[in-house]
Amino acid sequence: MGNSFICRTKQDTKDNGSRSKRMGRSQRKMLAEEELLHRQALSMALHQHQLSQRFDGSMSRRIGSTSSRRHSDPLANIEKKVLESLENIKFKRIVLVHGEGFGAWCWYKTIAQLEEVGLLPTALDLTGSGIDLTDTNSVTTLAEYSKPLIQYLENLPEDEKVILVGHSSGGACLSYALEHFPEKISKAIFLCATMVSNDQRPFDVFAEELGSAERFMQESQFLIYGNGKDKPPTGFMFEKQLMKGLYFNQSLTKDVALAMVSMRPTPLGPIMEKLSLSPKKYGTGRRFYIQTLDDRALPPDVQEKLVRENPPEGVFKIKGSDHCPFFSKPQSLHKILVEIVQIP
Repeated sequence: MGNSFICRTKQDTKDNGSRSKRMGRSQRKMLAEEELLHRQALSMALHQHQLSQRFDGSMSRRIGSTSSRRHSDPLANIEKKVLESLENIKFKRIVLVHGEGFGAWCWYKTIAQLEEVGLLPTALDLTGSGIDLTDTNSVTTLAEYSKPLIQYLENLPEDEKVILVGHSSGGACLSYALEHFPEKISKAIFLCATMVSNDQRPFDVFAEELGSAERFMQESQFLIYGNGKDKPPTGFMFEKQLMKGLYFNQSLTKDVALAMVSMRPTPLGPIMEKLSLSPKKYGTGRRFYIQTLDDRALPPDVQEKLVRENPPEGVFKIKGSDHCPFFSKPQSLHKILVEIVQIP
């Protein structure tokens, strides 16, 4: 009886081991699928949430309070020192301007980090972007595209200045603002952005990757003809797989998923418009440039050319960052922004 029991136990153990391996593979597959679904759900939840509330610089409170993290964060002491050093900074307002296809939503990590050190970030949706309901096809000029930023600057108190941060083609909006409201801008930070020179188009910065503006207008498969095929194109939007390779080669899957459900077409007119920038206005602005060194959309050599031809006051570099450092290297970006804020 005892031997019979032992024999069955050995056979059962063998069978159970085989079943366990099968179950292990099955469970891993199931967990992977659940994780994917979780990420998709998170992305959709964030997207739906932004439809109900405009970004006004308090997104960290809407996503979830950051105060509870301070108690367990190992960097709490460092943050405390930074907070103390920022207390005497005169201008604490930071306006975050997104690039082509993006919206205020892309700054959610940056907003939370800046708020934690006592700064006052505001992320704007440019016209026809994010949750702004304007039809992208109707936005034909840089002035129209930049209107939310211009209105923000117009409404600032007389003695108030802000720090502008512009990502990618949002850099053109910063240049436009520097030309029209130099007295309202403390510093302008170009984040892997189109820091164009006088009489240059934002699109020209991307010419190495996309070809000449004329060729792009004639041949690109990504153009949108909002007024009909017989009329000039009104916008463009890259195919999703191409966007992933160009913009998000170092970003987390969940952030890429968020971008895929949130990005919108980019109006073509604003990036094809030549800027008129004068030494007396634009030239007096304090400009800083942040380079991203694993960037496929705006390669490092192109960024280097920009700062060489139109030298800013300071240049900073983020190693291992793709074209979206607010996703791929948020901590490095935060440190640089705080450093620039503290420059006298």
